[in-house]
Amino acid sequence: MKLHTLKPAEGSIKSRKRIGRGQGSGRGGTSTRGHKGAKSRSGYSQKLGFEGGQMPLQRRIPKFGFKNVNRVEYKPINLVDLQKLADKLKTETISMETFVENGLAGKKDVVKVLGTGELTSKLSVSAHRFSASAVAAIEKAGGSVNKL
Repeated sequence: MKLHTLKPAEGSIKSRKRIGRGQGSGRGGTSTRGHKGAKSRSGYSQKLGFEGGQMPLQRRIPKFGFKNVNRVEYKPINLVDLQKLADKLKTETISMETFVENGLAGKKDVVKVLGTGELTSKLSVSAHRFSASAVAAIEKAGGSVNKL
């Protein structure tokens, strides 16, 4: 054994230096946080989009347009979907409950039936809104439309 081959015992040296444990640790005092300011305080967390006091990007960019608070968002259901549903359930009446049970619409959704696709089954469909082409296709197939 020689002096230049000496090593500390396995596990006796910690891999990371603990901060804030007194001056003797080499990282006492300010505990690597610097002097004063928000970042040196405990409990500090930076707000999302904070740019060091500079005017944040989201406030610098001009706002434009109009957002209608009374806008009604419709859940579209096409004739193709109605035909698939009729084939699957083998039924002639399709209501809002049917849409909800089969995952085509949510309980609070406002449904609009659109005229994309073919409809061969005679169906009685209940929904909030219908496009003119959907009404024509449903009635052409011998079905009926019921607005809620």
